[in-house]
Amino acid sequence: MAEGNYSTVTEFVLIGLTEKPGLQLPLFFLFLGIYVVTVLGNLGMVMLILFSPHLHTPMYFFLSNLSLVDLCQSSVIMPKMLENFVMVKSVISYAECMAQFYLFDVFAVSECHMLAAMAYDRYVAICNPLLYNVTMSYNVCSCMVVAVYSVGLICATGETVCLLRLLFCKAEDINHYFCDLLPLLEQSCSSTFINEVLALSFSSFNIIVPGLTILSSYTFIMATILRIRSTEGRSKAFSTCSSHILAVAVFFGSLTFMYLQPSSVSSMDQGKVSSVFYTIVVPMMNPLIYSLRNKDVKVAFYKIVRRRQFMGNEELG
Repeated sequence: MAEGNYSTVTEFVLIGLTEKPGLQLPLFFLFLGIYVVTVLGNLGMVMLILFSPHLHTPMYFFLSNLSLVDLCQSSVIMPKMLENFVMVKSVISYAECMAQFYLFDVFAVSECHMLAAMAYDRYVAICNPLLYNVTMSYNVCSCMVVAVYSVGLICATGETVCLLRLLFCKAEDINHYFCDLLPLLEQSCSSTFINEVLALSFSSFNIIVPGLTILSSYTFIMATILRIRSTEGRSKAFSTCSSHILAVAVFFGSLTFMYLQPSSVSSMDQGKVSSVFYTIVVPMMNPLIYSLRNKDVKVAFYKIVRRRQFMGNEELG
């Protein structure tokens, strides 16, 4: 049938996590609380690293960028999700939907590669400590971060351009809480073959390449740690990696489940739950994991608090 015979969709209705009225209000307050913690935690981490000179190291440089990515990704998704819990119909225009998908894709892909960059940083720190300052110089770290964001922009641009060529003419309802690729492809009445091939290619690249980088880095790290004779030395070396390992496991586990499986109606409902982890839970957990388990971050926080108290006392005096 010719495309001219279709009435194109100009807006979508986001179904959200659940359509049960009794759950809408409790979920609104739950996710509002999560969003507040996410914003305060990630913004606080960025500001803490920025204003604490002793945290101006490659590890915290990557961590500040990870917090920035988490903050932006959450802010792209959460406001519309919260609206879905209190509105009868959460309507999003075609342009807003495409913009939301593009920005989400940029930050999701960037997070994959930022975690890989952080794993490489830990590998150099533990396996080649004498060459650490040279290998992870400011210029090298800056180039790595630029490369991370560039990959995110390239992948998101490619997928969004291919998405814009599709004609959406089926039911307006999107079985998700944001404009993600798979539920959008379900709504298209054009051929989605190119989009599916591109999505599988990009998803495979953005999961497998960082995954292999992280796996190989930690293989060498574990081999080095096991060669350390003192128990205290092994414990100290492992503690520098444990937070990153936890963040990686949750993020890549949920991402793999969502994007490297066949698309179907049943898997779409499961995928909504899975995507909650990497779009909402992980951005909230990352600053908590890295702050609660990190002595340097705690010391920096206490120093800033004492500095503000001292300045406040001086003003009162």
